[in-house]
Amino acid sequence: MGGFFGVVSKKECTNFVFYGTDYHSHLGTRRGGMAVTSEDGSINSTIHDISNVQFRAKFETDLNKLKGNCGIGVISDYDDQPLTIHSRLGTYSIISVGKINNLKELVAESFNDHHSGHFLEMSGGIINPTEVIATLINQKSSFLEGIQYAMSKIKGSCSLLVMSQNSLYAARDRYGRTPVFIGKSDDGYAVTMEDAAFLNMGFRCIKELGSGQIIKLTADSMTELAPAQKEMQICAFLWVYYGYPSSNYEGQNSEVVRNRNGIIMHENGPKPPVDYVCGVPDSGVGHAIGYSNVAGAPYGRALIKYTPTWARSFMPSEQCHRDLVAKMKLIPVEELIKNKKLLFCDDSIVRGTQLKNIIHRLRTIGATEVHLLSACPPLLYGCPYLNFSRAKSDFDLITRRVIRELEPDNPNPDIDSYQDPSSEKYQKMVERIRQIIGASSLEFQTLQGLLKAIDVDPQKICTYCWTGKDPYNQKE
Repeated sequence: MGGFFGVVSKKECTNFVFYGTDYHSHLGTRRGGMAVTSEDGSINSTIHDISNVQFRAKFETDLNKLKGNCGIGVISDYDDQPLTIHSRLGTYSIISVGKINNLKELVAESFNDHHSGHFLEMSGGIINPTEVIATLINQKSSFLEGIQYAMSKIKGSCSLLVMSQNSLYAARDRYGRTPVFIGKSDDGYAVTMEDAAFLNMGFRCIKELGSGQIIKLTADSMTELAPAQKEMQICAFLWVYYGYPSSNYEGQNSEVVRNRNGIIMHENGPKPPVDYVCGVPDSGVGHAIGYSNVAGAPYGRALIKYTPTWARSFMPSEQCHRDLVAKMKLIPVEELIKNKKLLFCDDSIVRGTQLKNIIHRLRTIGATEVHLLSACPPLLYGCPYLNFSRAKSDFDLITRRVIRELEPDNPNPDIDSYQDPSSEKYQKMVERIRQIIGASSLEFQTLQGLLKAIDVDPQKICTYCWTGKDPYNQKE
């Protein structure tokens, strides 16, 4: 997926950009970048591959070359960013986070209308979506008009940050799928996608942008250029999985929601007697603690992530490498496993491969029972809006493979019929998943229970990966 951080200040800001960007390392694993406006008004930038090294280690040696009072940084899974653009609007740097589903159409339209003669190709033959966004912005006579135009043309999602002439333009996705926050210090302003990034750097969070809202920041001022829209479809997985535990979204803290979700799962589900309640590190931990607090069974860290070198991050795309990383970064505590009945909470079940391997390891060590709770409903649809999912197609999802197994003669099964937890189809699907991963029992949180835990207007929450429904038809 990705995350960004920006600062405009009366004083030198590079260290703030550096550390603020680093606080988004849990959102991407492949590319990182920083850009700073120097004293003479020029923009200096650097981009690095961070797939095998942490952001801080890669960029520390660049800090002496990136000096100025205005800067932006990004961590991304795919794009080279920030991009520095020379245009009729002036020279600026741009960062975007999201997923453009109509990228090919926008490129073709740009060629046909002579707005661009070429686009640079990234690895894998993909055109950089941030460059396409910049081309859309450049078609208008101001940054405000350009950003609004780009937002109107994009199908999918896009939040962005633009740095121009010691000022920042921050825009949240038109349906608010990703968050954007404004922070204030005595010396200026900052922009982030994780408000937890403000806590240790002297910024106080003063505003969470609304859907489609656009703000201009200078060291002395914050100006609203476009108001927030009523429509919102913020991603529920911010609270379930990829949002940092210290961060808040729409007024709801991620860790508190996960604790509350665990409590609701205990209240509404079966309660197998166990010796320990455990969380699959990292994002399963908050759900497990909530469950343990009301279950009467102690929380136990039967699996511990080796944090000195394995930071919390998304898994590699290659299956063999992904399986190895999943095993190497988790170290079991045998004394909490052998001859014990365990209940594990995980944020979700995508492919099921890692959980199958984890349960096999636990049983090999000597666990007598391994019960599993998923903190969200079964994933039935791949996410078309954000690049956080490791699934490349719907059939990467274990649910879809099981449904195909249950209905081998039906090329077009009714996927929606597997959503109801009380239905026979749902129960057969869950039982088959349980058999595949080898759990003693398997339960999924209900959508109703999860929305209760999040405690935000359900109409504002994107639940596409469970329901396949989008009220604003932005998938295609």
